[in-house]
Amino acid sequence: MKVLILDYGSQYTQLIARVVRELGYYSQVVQVDEDVDLSDVGALVLSGGPASVYEPGAPKLPVWFDNYRGKVLGICYGMQLIVHEMGGKVEPGELAEYGRTEIKIVRDDPIFDGIDRETVVWMSHSDVVQFLPSNFHVTALSKNNMIVAASDSNRFWLLQFHPEVRHTIFGRQMLENFLSKICQLKPNWNLEDFIVRKIEELKNELSDKRVIAALSGGVDSSVACVLVHKAIGNNLKCVFVDHGLLRKNEEEEVMRVFKNMLGLNVVKIDARERFLQRLKGVSDPERKRKIIGEEFIRVFEEEARSYDATHLVQGTIYSDVIESAKSGKKTAAIKSHHNVGGLPEKMDLKIVEPLRNLFKDEVRLVGEMLGIPRNVIHRHPFPGPGLAVRVIGEVNEEKLNLLREADSLLIETLKETGWYEKTWQAFAVLLPVRSVGVRGDRRAYDYVLAIRCVDSVEGMTADWSRLPHDVLDLISRRILNSVKGIGRVVYDISSKPPATIEWE
Repeated sequence: MKVLILDYGSQYTQLIARVVRELGYYSQVVQVDEDVDLSDVGALVLSGGPASVYEPGAPKLPVWFDNYRGKVLGICYGMQLIVHEMGGKVEPGELAEYGRTEIKIVRDDPIFDGIDRETVVWMSHSDVVQFLPSNFHVTALSKNNMIVAASDSNRFWLLQFHPEVRHTIFGRQMLENFLSKICQLKPNWNLEDFIVRKIEELKNELSDKRVIAALSGGVDSSVACVLVHKAIGNNLKCVFVDHGLLRKNEEEEVMRVFKNMLGLNVVKIDARERFLQRLKGVSDPERKRKIIGEEFIRVFEEEARSYDATHLVQGTIYSDVIESAKSGKKTAAIKSHHNVGGLPEKMDLKIVEPLRNLFKDEVRLVGEMLGIPRNVIHRHPFPGPGLAVRVIGEVNEEKLNLLREADSLLIETLKETGWYEKTWQAFAVLLPVRSVGVRGDRRAYDYVLAIRCVDSVEGMTADWSRLPHDVLDLISRRILNSVKGIGRVVYDISSKPPATIEWE
């Protein structure tokens, strides 16, 4: 039985899904206007969102809601929507509550079992519940005497705060209480089961098909390819496209690992000239991503025709879907990923995305279970558009070569100093500006290089890595001494949000 999460546009919706999985229950995020099969839904969670329930056009309950007879947890907007729809009253509050807030539990309820009567939660609301529908009762109040939790002790449990964020001290306990004690679900979701089920699904879908896969050598595409190979064997043909935007020596390493070590059916396509030609004169990052996404598909279509393939496997993961605004109609697009938002509208291939609903750290665990070498699984993420989105502005061979050398020295230094696996992702970015310097008593005017190192778990949020000053010094000196054309190195100390991990 799965936990269905109805997305009303909250920035935390995907975090609800993630925490539910970490507790051992399978979760799935759906949209308000999406058709849903209720036969295997064991619990329903309504997320938060930016709208006000009393405004025209505010999202409502889905058309299938009355057909669902199970338990419902409403969070933030979800609470206000249930109150509004059931006859209570929600209106703008005189006081807003944001961030850490103290609450007091005023009535025993199974959702609060094992939780202190006074605790700290994470709030994010300006609308307030003035009074509840009939048959509902208050279970918790804030320090401002606002209603922050309520229930009818039968079907609905409502929380004004966000139990899914770590700042709510007993938030995970509340979610666990709702799922296990109230909904009577058993925690039976794990990645071993995911692998077994996914291989069976892929066999059923693809066993009589000829399939090609987009193999980049990164974590996501590697795991996707090995997973599909487990299902259909040599009916899968992995296509590695050298688009001229790869890291140093990447094309040799990918072929060595996946063809020689793992025994996959891999072919390499040299498409460097066609990609760089299409990118000529293009500076806008979204145009770059879309051009690369379309060109990838055209290369795969050509290869598919020669192989009589009908399906294309991609290593799309959940963060790709979310940032490309494919996770929900209320979600803002951050950037187009080449394998999601960058896809052309008309394609000759049917897309297969076996990892679409997994987060990055889950993908790594699946890869380890499938026997993929550790140096591949724990390799830092690399964007599908490659170095094209790390050369800010127009891309050309000169800039790519500078960036390749600098990036290689960065990674080499992090590995030597033991910091490579301590950071979630590290890379160099070539900026479209030059800076005055001195080389050999002569004036120099060379490019500025930015170093980006971040700590994260799933890529949805990230903080900049606190590298020791001596490591940063070593990185800078190596690059400046070895890469002619780079005259200044800077370190990016931006978190996500407000920045993204990649610069473009």
